[in-house]
Amino acid sequence: MAGKNIANIERLNKLMDENGFSAVVARSGKNFTYLAGFAYPGTLARHLDFPDSPRGVLVVWPRQGDPVLVVNEIAAPLPRRDSWIENIQVYDGYAESPYARTADILKEMGLENKKIGAEKDYLSALQWEELTSLLPKAKIMDCTDMMDRVRWIKTSAEVERLQKGANLLDEAYLDVFPTVRPGDTERDVHSRIIEACIRRGANWAHGILNTSRNNVAYGGEGDMVFQSGDIIRNDYVSYLDGYPGHQSRTVVVGEPSRELIETYKIHRDIYRATIDHCRPGVRASDVYHFANNAFNDAGIEGKVALAGHGVGAWWHQQEPYMVPSGKHNLEKGMVVALEPHIGHWHLQDMVLITDDAPLLLSPLINTDDMLVVG
Repeated sequence: MAGKNIANIERLNKLMDENGFSAVVARSGKNFTYLAGFAYPGTLARHLDFPDSPRGVLVVWPRQGDPVLVVNEIAAPLPRRDSWIENIQVYDGYAESPYARTADILKEMGLENKKIGAEKDYLSALQWEELTSLLPKAKIMDCTDMMDRVRWIKTSAEVERLQKGANLLDEAYLDVFPTVRPGDTERDVHSRIIEACIRRGANWAHGILNTSRNNVAYGGEGDMVFQSGDIIRNDYVSYLDGYPGHQSRTVVVGEPSRELIETYKIHRDIYRATIDHCRPGVRASDVYHFANNAFNDAGIEGKVALAGHGVGAWWHQQEPYMVPSGKHNLEKGMVVALEPHIGHWHLQDMVLITDDAPLLLSPLINTDDMLVVG
């Protein structure tokens, strides 16, 4: 059954007009998924964000007329089933260039001498040169920032998908974490979380899970066993219909000590205050500094690496980034994942920016206290 278009097309058209684009060519995974209305899982998904992939997939989106998908033969069956876009052009992967096919499509649309937007961040230098040489009369300009701005403001249908994805991930957590016992390995628990996501209907899922004694965070799950007193650090993404659930929960194995309880409360309170700080007009860098200063004031050693980031179609880490250099202001209708933390005390939730307080999209797990297991 074909999907439906839930993207913010009114905003896309407005920004295309402001930038003078007669068409845009979407190459990144996030914009392909956003416009095509479906997501590639697993192995095929990895080709979406490799600029030098010989099997890239693209969306040609004219300001007037119907969009076209450009895909290789291996990637073609899924959009035929799941995308709302009917015109699917198939090229011979490894033997034919998708950019040559894209140039032909733009010529057929009569746009060979118009201003065309392309995502320069997601094309290799050779591919950019190829596309511009195939359309010598066109004015091809970078539209990466513009497409970020399009996706910032979510439609109600996008928010609904994000809520469903969030609920699915928290349900998977509640399936698995209460079953963890001392002696379980990182590898065991990680595989059970991925299995729970898939069993509950996720298209695909990935993430990290480590004991607090593992000093190589994001280094993969190994055979270290959980012991009483360990914190289970976790950071997962579970995709449902192209949109992710993306939360992290603080889990402790065995009854926590008074010190662990008090440390958690400090991190929890800073995390909640950072969420509450996210209002329309607040600069992304200000959110970062608010969180980092709060940890410093609380006497927590270290610094926040990333206080939060945008969330949307395809991949979780998108503008606006809550980092020291974050240049964008928050706007009503954005969905951001807030994760201000230091070390393994990782709490994270997705919130919708509103005129009032941010709206929590993943309320199933009460974060007043750590989740105690084992």
